[in-house]
Amino acid sequence: MRISRAPTRILINAGLDGLLAGIAVPLAQFMAAPDGDPFHPLWAIPWGAAALLLAGIPFRLSVQYWRFAGVGDLLGVAAASIAAAALFPVVLHEAGVLPVTLAFPAIHALVLMVLLSLPRIGYRLMRENPAREGAAQSVLLVGAGEGADIFMRALAADRAAPFVVAGLLARGRGQTGRRINGHAIIGGIDDAAAVLARLRAEDRLPASLVVTDGDLPGSALGSLMEAADREGLRVYRAPRPTALDPAGTNSVDLKPMAIEDLLNRPQVPLDRAGMARMIQGRRVIVTGAGGSIGSELARQVAALGPDLLVLLDISEFALWQIDLELTESFPAIPRQAVIADVRDAARITTLFATLRPELVFHAAALKHVPIVESNPLEGLLTNVIGTRAVADAARANGAAAMVVISTDKAVNPTSVMGASKRMAEMYCQALDVQAQTSGGMRCITVRFGNVLGSTGSVVPLFQRQLARGGPLTVTHPDMQRYFMTVREAVGLVLQASVAGTTDATHEGGIFVLDMGEPVKIVDLARQMIRLAGLRPDIDVEIRFTGLRPGEKLFEEMFHGKEPPSPTSFPGLLMATPRTADPALVGRAIDELANSCHAGQTKLALAQLARMVPEFAHNADGSIGARA
Repeated sequence: MRISRAPTRILINAGLDGLLAGIAVPLAQFMAAPDGDPFHPLWAIPWGAAALLLAGIPFRLSVQYWRFAGVGDLLGVAAASIAAAALFPVVLHEAGVLPVTLAFPAIHALVLMVLLSLPRIGYRLMRENPAREGAAQSVLLVGAGEGADIFMRALAADRAAPFVVAGLLARGRGQTGRRINGHAIIGGIDDAAAVLARLRAEDRLPASLVVTDGDLPGSALGSLMEAADREGLRVYRAPRPTALDPAGTNSVDLKPMAIEDLLNRPQVPLDRAGMARMIQGRRVIVTGAGGSIGSELARQVAALGPDLLVLLDISEFALWQIDLELTESFPAIPRQAVIADVRDAARITTLFATLRPELVFHAAALKHVPIVESNPLEGLLTNVIGTRAVADAARANGAAAMVVISTDKAVNPTSVMGASKRMAEMYCQALDVQAQTSGGMRCITVRFGNVLGSTGSVVPLFQRQLARGGPLTVTHPDMQRYFMTVREAVGLVLQASVAGTTDATHEGGIFVLDMGEPVKIVDLARQMIRLAGLRPDIDVEIRFTGLRPGEKLFEEMFHGKEPPSPTSFPGLLMATPRTADPALVGRAIDELANSCHAGQTKLALAQLARMVPEFAHNADGSIGARA
């Protein structure tokens, strides 16, 4: 339909431009010599129109889309007007007619520019400011950059938009008083509380706030939401600029803020080329591929073009989910879904001997602290014995590197889960030190804190509790944790893998992700309540339930005897190695395995405590456990 209408539109544009160019001739003559004789014969007026149409061809004047007329189009109009004004006297000279004054060409060019530009500008303004359908609520935009400009243009063209812009908040205070698309910047984002209080006093409080700044740090966003909450306002996020239509053919729909927005940090530059060199064309196994970390590892590894991607998990349903997703997203990547238990050393050995993986990402683990406390032998068998089975099979079958996912709970552990992960770290560190002296597989350990929204984490729990109307349960008012989005964490895991396989100076060291500042769980609960448009402690109760077995108030990223050292990669730190003799760790794991298989829980925990001397078991969840 649109293609068939294009020639008609072009003819209409040419006709209107010709008409305006014809009008410009006597108008310019009058302005050049208002008291002079009547102008040249009437035949000269059509020649004025022809001169403009001819001069406009190189500048594509007749194919301009008036609805989207911009600076480039107006520059084309100016150039065509000057060219037409220069061409028109040539026509007059050939006809033996002289211009009324020497200034006539310049005046003619200016008149053409005005007559041709005004209809274009007017038409665009008319289409960008249609008559509103019904009442609209006022919104205050947070951000005064390109995102705000695109949002306001799309909003102006939407007849059905239920809101109008009342003003903007900008980063910093220096922009206050300036205007964007006719709307004033009324303050800085850091001054949001004072600005909203002033607007309330002036009875100009907006209905809600809309964040158009996609790079707004999570800390600033948290403060903004607190200020909005005090005034009873909701905070929304504007759609992505690529989802906005400045022509107004789609409605502008605001998006609710997500808890991930509160963790927004400056993007860490990643060595994507190094990751591609590490993955591309290689056989890769991801254990625990159906879990939160494992599935994201599988996605990001698949995007880097491995020769074969093996997804290994004990959960049939979780394995089916990630396999189906990758079938749709990366159909060209050779892939194999394998059900296997990492604790079954014989099965893992046979599997690795058949597949001969070159890289292994080991994410399989039991990681829910209270559940592992209730099932300690299962936690030890999976986290310690299973890790050794995977590492030994990978090393025996020629893998170049194994990347082990660890946790901040392995530092000064108070839980069986944390202590088991520390013992797994010790074995992998020992293998890595051995590889530096005798060659063989590098074993890279990466430690980080909580992944936002992962299975069994606090965010899905709060979401379920909010759906039921509360209360939100928090173990202790002082409990805090490190959080990171799963995509960010896995990107840094791959970055650590590149660093660990290319730098031989950190043998046995543990890569630790820079998690930023810890977050109080009670603050996270309050923010999630605000995100739902409710008021903490008024609409939804927050209830404290007490520490559970194995939990501690504060997690740590480094042990006192492994001080952090920087790396050459942003977002990555290195824990100074605390390594043990590989044979000693191996014998201890053998003893631990025997105790677990014999069902001797007390003996197994005693053996664990002997190998991890900093393990201070908080078996009953008492508040006196080490923070």
